[in-house]
Amino acid sequence: MSTNAPLVRFGNTYNPYIRIKARWKAMLQDAKAVRVLRLSIGSTIAMALAYSINWSLAVLTPVFTVVILSLPLPKPSLYHGLKNMIETMLALTIGVLLTLYLLPMPFVFFLVFGLALFHSYYFINRGGSFWFVLMLLISLLLMPMLTHVHGGLAAGVSIGFIWSGWVAVWLVFVAHFLIPDPQSQVFPRKPPRNKNYVPVAATLAFKSTLVLFPIALLFITFQLSDYVSVMIYSAIFSLSPDLSKGKQAVEKLLISTFIGGAVAYVFYSLLVAVPEYYFFMVLFFLVSLVFSSIIFSGRSEAKYYSSALVAMIVLFNGSMDEGANFTSLFLTRVLLISMAGVYVVLALKFLDRYWPFPAKQ
Repeated sequence: MSTNAPLVRFGNTYNPYIRIKARWKAMLQDAKAVRVLRLSIGSTIAMALAYSINWSLAVLTPVFTVVILSLPLPKPSLYHGLKNMIETMLALTIGVLLTLYLLPMPFVFFLVFGLALFHSYYFINRGGSFWFVLMLLISLLLMPMLTHVHGGLAAGVSIGFIWSGWVAVWLVFVAHFLIPDPQSQVFPRKPPRNKNYVPVAATLAFKSTLVLFPIALLFITFQLSDYVSVMIYSAIFSLSPDLSKGKQAVEKLLISTFIGGAVAYVFYSLLVAVPEYYFFMVLFFLVSLVFSSIIFSGRSEAKYYSSALVAMIVLFNGSMDEGANFTSLFLTRVLLISMAGVYVVLALKFLDRYWPFPAKQ
């Protein structure tokens, strides 16, 4: 009988521990298996912490952890970990200060707000940190809406946001420590950020700003806080102001929401039947293991599943609130994504048709 791993015989019996250890070592030499295990274990630890301690905005920790670990990135250095933590705090601080000091002066606020949007998009188009730009855009859009609800709400949410981001950064370190990359794994080096003026990046940033600014102006002015998600989705869809890419982003998020919603419904129903914490953790690990294996499978549909896992976590978390209705939450999320998608696609079509400046390479 041939086997992939050696068997160690003690008397007339085989030692299963040696066989399991050999299989585990072999698995850790497979880059795909390592990423699958790392995402599954890392996201499960994040869920365990979030739901056992349950601090303000704790659900963001597993969301951020899934987003980072679903990318084929190398182990972050201590420098990059601290850099991400500082960027999270800086982005949220900018949003809070801008809101607290300039929102009472609407003309000045929207002037600075527009410039901040432009420089955020310009920064990422020159190769800047995606994490920082994402945090900054969310902060710029979310803080004014929260201030309209209550003056101190923006600061409170910022603290929860920052803490959840910091915990996620450290959990990524833990996941890489527990499941390290194979020594043979080689990652391409990220090109350095271009610090010079880049005309193409400025044009793309200006287009993105023209897409997002009108809807932000409308929602903040009329305090449409119930639809803040439309602004945030619009900001994400307009990161690349290309019509075809915008359509693809909308399609991807809608399909991901349907997949995540279906899984979240089954997940929630099983937990209602067996409301035990250990069952919750085991079930989530198994679900994340299935999602992770698809995410890193290389299949055409793999692109939907990291966002689907995030959607599942968000929808499940919302359904745990007292008096929450899962169907209502799901349909509302689909509606808000659709509204943002239709707006961004129409805005990009308008810009493509009437854009007065020829493209320059």
